[in-house]
Amino acid sequence: MRHGHPWIYRSDVLEAPSAAGAAVVVDERDRIIGIALYSPASTIALRMLTHEEVVLDEAFWHQRISRALALRSALAPDATAYRLVHAEADALPSLIVDRYGEHLVVQLLSAGLETFRLAIVGALVDLVRPAGILARNDAPVRQYEQLPRTTELLHGAVPALLEVRESEVRYLVEPWTGQKTGAFLDQRENRIRAGTLARGRALDAFAYHGSFALHLARSAEAVVAVDSSTEALARARRNLALNGRTARLEEGNVFDFLREEEAAGRTYDIVVLDPPAFAKRRDHLEQALRGYKEVNLRALRLLAPGGHLLTFSCSYHVGHADFRAMLGDAAADAGRPVRWIESRHAALDHPEIVQIPETSYLKGAVLQVSD
Repeated sequence: MRHGHPWIYRSDVLEAPSAAGAAVVVDERDRIIGIALYSPASTIALRMLTHEEVVLDEAFWHQRISRALALRSALAPDATAYRLVHAEADALPSLIVDRYGEHLVVQLLSAGLETFRLAIVGALVDLVRPAGILARNDAPVRQYEQLPRTTELLHGAVPALLEVRESEVRYLVEPWTGQKTGAFLDQRENRIRAGTLARGRALDAFAYHGSFALHLARSAEAVVAVDSSTEALARARRNLALNGRTARLEEGNVFDFLREEEAAGRTYDIVVLDPPAFAKRRDHLEQALRGYKEVNLRALRLLAPGGHLLTFSCSYHVGHADFRAMLGDAAADAGRPVRWIESRHAALDHPEIVQIPETSYLKGAVLQVSD
């Protein structure tokens, strides 16, 4: 905490408040450390907000949210859907705010933060003037806070289906029922990058709603998108039609698909691997790395000479060094020279804080086979 990490665990708390909310944090000598959000049930008991003794009134939330909005304004994202508040990385622990055009989707992910719901919503209404604010408080993490998992309207109106823009691509979002807050906004800049590399035959593996496929289809001659979800591919089909693009949509297991494509002798000029988190817990790391290696090995074998692989892991427990070592092993087993073109991360509206490694969960790479 003294080095800048905002979490204090329950095992380090000697005397706890009686209820969730704001807590004045003092050390064993009764010296004031600052103000934190307190969660009675969570392993993370305290989330530091400030090292000054201040009142968490409406003015405080207004000022803190204003600072996060100013960062996004400076970034000027070429999109109508992006993150406005990224929790700990914006000094607003456990608060997520995503923008989808004129609407906001928020997540209040701790019991301490929940007690300030009205002040936070009031600040967002005043600063952003949204048509509606939806709370996607259905995230599993809320159960560890002993909070109900709900989806509820907090302000105005939010429709079941929204259309948003990402560079020159448009796509549909279901804010009430879609993954996370409706879309995977952290991959926005990586999807745009994939579009700049697209050519020839392209493959979007773990395609979900076809977000990478939409960008690939702008330049590639043929696109294949693979996912195990019938519902997700139906949305991908609608998104492709919205943009006047086409792709071959394949429902099935990505691992099986890659093996079958290799056996059939098919090749691709660009492959995108954006799998779900294989390691949701630390004790899943070894198994996850085997899965990541397998899928990357198969993808490298499918690439035509000079072809590109854009590969990602959103598993926090898979560190950057683990990820790079895994790719090295996959390249060695593929028996092909592979260039590391560049590292990729979450979009800049999902900032990373050096002292908070949890903010650096998404890692990726652009690779190129050079044979």
